[in-house]
Amino acid sequence: MDHSLETSRHKCAACFRQFNKIEHLVDHMRTSFHSHHEPTCAICKKHCRSLDSLREHLIGPLPKQECKNIFATRGCKFCLAIFDSSYSQRLHQERCQFSPVNSGLLARFANLGIRDGSTVIDSGRTRGSGAIALACKYVGGGSDGSMDICAKVCLIDEGENVIFYSYVKPVTAVTNYRYETTGIRPEHIRDAMPVKQVQKKIQEILYNGGEKARILVGDCVEDDLKRLQIGYPSFMIRDTANYPPLMKSSKLCNSLKYLAQVYLGFDLQNGIQDPYEECIVAMRLYKRMRSQVHRKENYPMASDPQNKNNFAIWRENELQRMSPEQMLEISRSDYYCWCMDLRI
Repeated sequence: MDHSLETSRHKCAACFRQFNKIEHLVDHMRTSFHSHHEPTCAICKKHCRSLDSLREHLIGPLPKQECKNIFATRGCKFCLAIFDSSYSQRLHQERCQFSPVNSGLLARFANLGIRDGSTVIDSGRTRGSGAIALACKYVGGGSDGSMDICAKVCLIDEGENVIFYSYVKPVTAVTNYRYETTGIRPEHIRDAMPVKQVQKKIQEILYNGGEKARILVGDCVEDDLKRLQIGYPSFMIRDTANYPPLMKSSKLCNSLKYLAQVYLGFDLQNGIQDPYEECIVAMRLYKRMRSQVHRKENYPMASDPQNKNNFAIWRENELQRMSPEQMLEISRSDYYCWCMDLRI
């Protein structure tokens, strides 16, 4: 037997396995998109694709036991942060849990003069640079009442002040007022603001009177815009329904009620719901996500052209020698983190 040939074969097999290892590593780095914007366990530094995944890691149903034990005594169940002591954790959680909005809802409405069938336009707040939250309530149209028709709309600013609040007079016949959840009756929309006028007013607010488009916040807000037949730049929309950190581990969207309860600490009211309250929940979620402190990067997105050479062929051997921490330095996010809104 030619031993030199056999040795050569072994070397070739080893090289092939090594090549596959490097190729797998590069492919993993290209598709994992781990970044400093991902929810991360403050204890073991595990990166998760969503806050729900991080919650499962810390609380269950199959948590990492060491992390679970520490989180149970020093963790905030709302923002999932870890603190130095249980005392500082309790102080933080009192501030982290937002008080329910519905307790002061009627009082604020009374101060604004909002009543059944009324329209409120705060002209002093229609111009500004902050984000706007939008929410709508829909009645039913069509033969079976399943068609969504906008019958009430609300817009608030970052201070939770009402900018625009109005019932909407539909152009399509209403066959189901869905009173149990909308609280809307025929007399509320009989003489309400026409749809065209509502569209014009919303666009005026969103585009800041033609000066500059403002960030639009909401839950399923893109669906609201479609039903209102209002076009708006997608890069200016912040939708809590499809923001990756707020989605389920299965990448499906969570309900606004779930997000309010788990990440803000209060329950959306059951029964009749008002778009004002939904605006507040969406705005508070947005501001909480925006306020996260992440490391600043020159090119934070994987789609940035400057990041294309991070996984070039000539770097494969270099990648193999890197530690997980070093790999994280060159990996980038595949979604736009809302924390970057503060740097615009």
